[in-house]
Amino acid sequence: MIEGPYIAEAAALIGDPSRATMLSAMMDGRALTATELAHASGITPQTASGHLARLAEAKLIAVEKQGRHRYYRLANEHVAQVLESLAVLAVHGAPRHRPTGPRDDAMKLARTCYDHLAGKLGVALTQALLERGVIVENPEAFEITQAGRDHLSDFGIDVGAIDKSRRANASRCLDWSERTPHLGGALGAAVLGEIESRNWISRKEGSRAVSITPLGSVELKKVFGISLDG
Repeated sequence: MIEGPYIAEAAALIGDPSRATMLSAMMDGRALTATELAHASGITPQTASGHLARLAEAKLIAVEKQGRHRYYRLANEHVAQVLESLAVLAVHGAPRHRPTGPRDDAMKLARTCYDHLAGKLGVALTQALLERGVIVENPEAFEITQAGRDHLSDFGIDVGAIDKSRRANASRCLDWSERTPHLGGALGAAVLGEIESRNWISRKEGSRAVSITPLGSVELKKVFGISLDG
């Protein structure tokens, strides 16, 4: 007898190469059309539509309608966490006969993971918040401290809005490239939004990778003690 959630169906859906590629394309939190996702996975729009219907039925993705158009995005942060964790397993598997390129290095330095930061920058920010007592680490999640609430408010983050969010305040998401947790949840999204609004980072078109701007290099060092190349 199988006890607990039945994982085989979800695993089979994610395990298809085309569907896995489309899910990965949605990892930056954007809503994409079937045509865009078909192009990303190298299949026809008709085939992509069939895959997307199955993913939507399993509630792995959400569908948004605007007029005659449909846009697809990951259903929630839990799906993103599963994909990030699978990437951790993948890097320990059989080697892929593909040379590491500049895009891989950029992704490892700094990238979006759904709606929060990952890579060296995401982990470094998480460690800086831990060291400053803004958050503490529990077995299942991070937690904002009372002193941390004041620090975050001073930084420009609306902690009250985080408290009212229906999602986890500060979830732990295992980073596939750094192999250690980075900050997710409502706080992770707020931190990404704040440093992006300050022009500390800039997004790279067609990629989840983000670049640290010259201003960002200065301010990340001054505010968080973070110094990264790139």
